[in-house]
Amino acid sequence: MPLHKGSAPRSEPSAEQRRLALNPFFGEADPTAGMESAPPRHKLPDGALPPATAYRLVHDELMLDGNSRLNLATFVTTWMEPQAGVLMSECTDKNMIDKDEYPRTAELERRCVAMLADLWNAPDPSNAVGCSTTGSSEACMLAALALKRRWAQRNADRYPATARPNLVMGVNVQVCWDKFCTFWEVEPRLVPMEGDRFHIDPQAAADLCDENTIGVVGILGSTFDGSYEPIADLCAALDALQERTGLDIPVHVDGASGAMVAPFLDEDLVWDFRLPRVSSINTSGHKYGLVYPGVGWALWRSPAELPEELVFRVNYLGGDMPTFALNFSRPGAQVVAQYYTFLRLGREGYRAVQQASRDVARGLAERIEDLGDFRLLTRGDQLPVFALTTAPEVTAYDVFDVSRRLRERGWLVPAYTFPANRQDLSVLRIVCRNGFSSDLAELLLEDLRLLLPELRAQEHPLSRDHGATTSFHH
Repeated sequence: MPLHKGSAPRSEPSAEQRRLALNPFFGEADPTAGMESAPPRHKLPDGALPPATAYRLVHDELMLDGNSRLNLATFVTTWMEPQAGVLMSECTDKNMIDKDEYPRTAELERRCVAMLADLWNAPDPSNAVGCSTTGSSEACMLAALALKRRWAQRNADRYPATARPNLVMGVNVQVCWDKFCTFWEVEPRLVPMEGDRFHIDPQAAADLCDENTIGVVGILGSTFDGSYEPIADLCAALDALQERTGLDIPVHVDGASGAMVAPFLDEDLVWDFRLPRVSSINTSGHKYGLVYPGVGWALWRSPAELPEELVFRVNYLGGDMPTFALNFSRPGAQVVAQYYTFLRLGREGYRAVQQASRDVARGLAERIEDLGDFRLLTRGDQLPVFALTTAPEVTAYDVFDVSRRLRERGWLVPAYTFPANRQDLSVLRIVCRNGFSSDLAELLLEDLRLLLPELRAQEHPLSRDHGATTSFHH
């Protein structure tokens, strides 16, 4: 979560402003009574409010948020069936950690792990181990912790006195990997972008490995452009490294998005536990797993990949249970919703949903390209996501101008600059999710067409500080 500072005293509205913050109709029996009880904004009020009044105050303020269905920046699910919402409301008060009191919720979590192990071709799905998390960030950190602890066990004579562990990954990784390296004192070794390669290079990654490398991260679906990293080629490069040097480096696949797309749309693509070097995989249930935020999943090939010393056996409310998590208490609603979605859709249903998203992405990308002002970097044919930049001859405006003008019409389309060594490249990225239909894509395209004459008439791009205008990186 972002960090917030407390509001300065001068920002507290006056008593008159607070009085006018409440619609007189909010006081049902006495229209003026509600206006006299308008609460302060930045400190706890002295008294209580009727529930209807509190609801309307919060509801009206949230109207100023963007429309999540028009948010083409986020990978997170913004639509579910009403039945899923009902199930989630029924489970909001169930603490996921209390498996003894809520054994059926725990059983649904276990079934989800088994389903994912089968989906990702674990050698023995009944023997694979995994857990739910609050999202992919937590899942990635758990997987990385397991990599570090296994490395430490192999190097007990050198660590921590003389050896510093490192983790190899592409510069395009999600920010949670930077957090892991900072929080757990691991050296990040980043493979930079080069030319039109916007993700990891397998041989370059292998060249960065040494006896202190805890693992290599491959991303099945880069957040920068929606492309799959070549996981099989990465494993092959590490196989060759082991033959030359004896170094046995495991691979973790960050499948935050792609691990719930590739199994249904790219069945011939080998990226998962079919590759012996892949020791663990994570995904976001709340992305292309089609569940509201926040649920993620971390799975290991077998118990051997998850050191037992990391698993805590907690005596909680009368039950002894193994747990591996950074968080403790959290609602069971999202896990129940994940099981509902697995049950509701099955393989064929997931295939239909993800294919529809990919078809919308590819069609929209082609039609934007036909406008002539833009150059596509990717086409939505892997993740249902594509990145584009302005064509070389376009000098009157840039991607930041496009993003700002689309926001005026309600569309949230992020513009950002790529990392080293392609900081010269600024792009727009469009994420197509379930619920973003061809009709909505047509509306976006029409708004873009209407904006182009005004943008073309500019003398120069209006954005000066690209760091300030970049509001979304992942």
